[in-house]
Amino acid sequence: MTLLAVEDLGITAGGSPLVEDVSFAIEPGERVGLIGASGSGKSLTASAVMGLLPEGLTAYGSVRFGDRELLGAGERELSRLRGKDITMVFQEPMTALNPSMRVGKQVAEAMLLHRTRDRRAASKDAVELLERVRLPEPERLARAYPHQLSGGQRQRVVLAIALANDPALLICDEPTTALDVTVQARILDVLADGVRERESALLFITHDLAVVATVCERVLVMNEGRIVESGPTRRVLSAPEHEYTARLLEASS
Repeated sequence: MTLLAVEDLGITAGGSPLVEDVSFAIEPGERVGLIGASGSGKSLTASAVMGLLPEGLTAYGSVRFGDRELLGAGERELSRLRGKDITMVFQEPMTALNPSMRVGKQVAEAMLLHRTRDRRAASKDAVELLERVRLPEPERLARAYPHQLSGGQRQRVVLAIALANDPALLICDEPTTALDVTVQARILDVLADGVRERESALLFITHDLAVVATVCERVLVMNEGRIVESGPTRRVLSAPEHEYTARLLEASS
């Protein structure tokens, strides 16, 4: 069964279209990139999948996760899915972390909230998760607060939270843009290993074509609210068929 099926998705603001006729599918374990310039509709598409569109925006069409329709689903149903079956990592980790809570407790909280571990197991597994995302001295850092960590370390904590419940689908929205190249490469390695070990599917949103080439096997190209090209990453990035994709490649070279 297809894991995520988006069909004829549209998003409007006061009747004005922001996203139109977006359709794609993601299979279990597949790693898909969604690329395009800022304002092309990438993040809005992800927000619609998560049921997190800003107030004033309306989505129509269909977003199916397994056999469940997500568009129009109630907040209670969506809350059961978010953080467990579908998780998301954003560009700025401080927006996802509680500045007044130790990071180990925040990782454990993700498991306790969805009742996938008891309290003792969650505390133990939180440290193991911090180790798996390659944080140095995970037991010590588990007792730290977010402001005591570097930007790259905070992003790894957020990734640990996202992977804590072995999600079927992980959505990453520009998670490495604010990091320097060396830290970015480490985060991408951790991310690729994390989804591979859990056999999670990945939707990776970025404007960075080199990042997509590193982690994704298939790519969707978005421009002005529409998907204009899709296909295997190697083919799309080496022999683009749409002029917009060609311009993206030229701009990144």
